[in-house]
Amino acid sequence: MLQHLFQFLAGSFRHIIKGSKTYYAWVAFLLVLIGVGAVGYVDQFQQGLIVTGMRDQVMWGFYIGNFTFLVGVAAAAVVLVIPAYIYHWGPIYEIVIIGELLAISAIVMCMAFVSVDIGHVERIWHFVTINFPRSLLAWDVLVLNMYLVLNVTIVSHLLYRAFRGKPPVAAFVVPLVLLSIPAAVSIHTVTAFLYSGLGGRPFWNASILAPRFLASAFCSGPAIILILLQILRKTTGLQIKDAAIHKIAELMAYAIFINLFFLGCEIFKEYYSGTHHLLHTQYLFFGLDGHEGLGLFAWPSVIGTMIAFVLFMVPATRHNFFTLNIGCVLLYFSVYIEKGIALVIPGLTPDTLGEVYAYHPSRHEIQVAAGIFGLGFLVFTLLIKVAIPVALGKLTYQDKNAPAVEAAEPPATAHA
Repeated sequence: MLQHLFQFLAGSFRHIIKGSKTYYAWVAFLLVLIGVGAVGYVDQFQQGLIVTGMRDQVMWGFYIGNFTFLVGVAAAAVVLVIPAYIYHWGPIYEIVIIGELLAISAIVMCMAFVSVDIGHVERIWHFVTINFPRSLLAWDVLVLNMYLVLNVTIVSHLLYRAFRGKPPVAAFVVPLVLLSIPAAVSIHTVTAFLYSGLGGRPFWNASILAPRFLASAFCSGPAIILILLQILRKTTGLQIKDAAIHKIAELMAYAIFINLFFLGCEIFKEYYSGTHHLLHTQYLFFGLDGHEGLGLFAWPSVIGTMIAFVLFMVPATRHNFFTLNIGCVLLYFSVYIEKGIALVIPGLTPDTLGEVYAYHPSRHEIQVAAGIFGLGFLVFTLLIKVAIPVALGKLTYQDKNAPAVEAAEPPATAHA
């Protein structure tokens, strides 16, 4: 057993350090990003959060916006898990591990964004010793860690069993996969409760927020997955069927419609009731009291989502990879804006005293965020550098008494 594990780890390390010039350039670029982010964080750690654009009026900003968006990306793995493990649909069953690897990378970034947002990282201990179980942020960190452990366990089991040329142990892995479905829903639901539970923030204080979060998550996460699947198919030789991509795109069309419907419900409620709480929505789309507001971001987000809906809803454009990719890019940036600046800032502007503070991310925030995204992309790159050789049968167990020969065909369990 230890011999198998050692060979798996050693083989994984060899594949990670071996690659083309493009691979080395990509890893070097990510390491530079991480270094830039680390320098920014050290400066923030020394001077305090005053170096950010956040103030008393707007105490959440770029960090929490990215955190919220990435929780949705992590939760989107269920778009692959449900067709694969509930309906046993073969084409998606073969690539479900890609979604789980993306979920792991997204959660790593989520944890990093929370850590930098609280200022000093040692304050994380407060979640356990002081704020738990009263704080929803503490619950959010808890469910994120549980979801991370679930995905790491599932991925490790699938890859290790495929490395040994054996099928996964269904009695072990299937319950974990099924548990990951409500776990994925819970991580974004608790994140939504962080916002909607704040009675003094009427822009967020709506029961529809959690469903909206999930609907938008099932748009943005799969948009990234579709792009990744096409890149991996062209660069690695991994067999990914068009049927899998088309089915994911079809599911996304329904999610986009639900997301737009929920947005329409919120707009109707705000404008038809016409209460003073409308100030937050007005600031988002049109500005307020001489302040420009966020219309420059909000309107492209809504329009981009509507265009993407048309592209995904029409079979001809959904099956055409050029228009499909346009829709994915539009959807990614539209939801990124919706879950980031268009969610966080209007909820805090005007503040509870009616003051309008125009928040803008500082250089430090952008610098640290770039480093965190570099870390997440590096984690995904290294994970995929191990997963692909296992799936293609290039990383398999070799008996030490037998000559080392690369497998001619991928093992039957490689894509489990």
